[in-house]
Amino acid sequence: MNISSSRNQAAKRSPQAPFWQMDSFRFLMAVAILIGLVFGVNSLLGTDAYGRFQTFVTIFLGIFIEAVPFLLAGSILSGLLEIFVSPETIGRIVPRNKWAAALIGAVMGFAFPVCECGVVPVTRRLYGKGLPLSVGVAFLLAAPTVNPVVFASTYAAFGWGPILFGRFVVTIIIAFLIGMVFTFARPEDILQESGADEPSDYHEHNYYADAQGLSIRDKIWESMSIGGNDFLDMGRYLIIGSMMAALMQTFVPQATLLALGSGAVVSVVTLMVLAFVLSICSTVDAFLALSFVNSFTTGSILSFLTFGPMVDIKSSLMFLGVFKRKIVVYLIVLPMMLNGLAALIINFYTSW
Repeated sequence: MNISSSRNQAAKRSPQAPFWQMDSFRFLMAVAILIGLVFGVNSLLGTDAYGRFQTFVTIFLGIFIEAVPFLLAGSILSGLLEIFVSPETIGRIVPRNKWAAALIGAVMGFAFPVCECGVVPVTRRLYGKGLPLSVGVAFLLAAPTVNPVVFASTYAAFGWGPILFGRFVVTIIIAFLIGMVFTFARPEDILQESGADEPSDYHEHNYYADAQGLSIRDKIWESMSIGGNDFLDMGRYLIIGSMMAALMQTFVPQATLLALGSGAVVSVVTLMVLAFVLSICSTVDAFLALSFVNSFTTGSILSFLTFGPMVDIKSSLMFLGVFKRKIVVYLIVLPMMLNGLAALIINFYTSW
């Protein structure tokens, strides 16, 4: 079978529309036009409004540019998983015991080193492969922290010590516990149904079976096509989340939040709010947390390093591409409560 004929067969097998016909692509174009229009309007206003807008654009681009490579990497990985990994393989990897399965989900990040942006499309594809809900939730919350890249960056910032080990232990425990909450949930009550602009029928369609018989080159081509559609689909949530984070940072100065961090309880709340608002990638947040060492408690610093990668503005909006809205609320509130509790225990009951 030659390359052109195999691609034609793959196109017939796969119902995905070209990316330029997808609503996600149109959304990205509309956002780009809107930013251009706002910039033009603000350039005609006073220096204060223009300066504030410049601050917003700078922060937005900083967050977006920092996050988009990891979203792209996660999307590419999701496409490769879809084409090259069978549902049967996932079934063999995941233990039957629900406790062991949730624990495996909490440490899967070492096998799939993705950040909070890249983990969302990977989790969605894994669900399409039949991954149990509890494993996916634990992986979603833990993988942005529990991976080799973050381990290396945290070690570079803090060295061996309670921050490094506490970050990973607390993250794994919390992800495991929240994963167990979803053990008895039904997929139809948790997951979004595929929409018109999502990769078609990602819950049901078996692209792995469709790709059998194709050459390696054509399988890679198909996986890149699926990954590209995932990237554009999740990109809209990343853009909205980055805009919201930029707005918060523009109108709520970081100094205001830092001024609240004097007490054992208030400091935890302050740094958790800061982690949610700043939406910093988990691969670099340890270096920002290092600047808090002389002003904040160990528990509050750990809450910044554990809660932020689990949930921030951009990732919580990206969750909407996978889970129903009420489930997204649970995925924000539960990590917030458990991370806050862990930080308070460390502050009051340890000598760290």
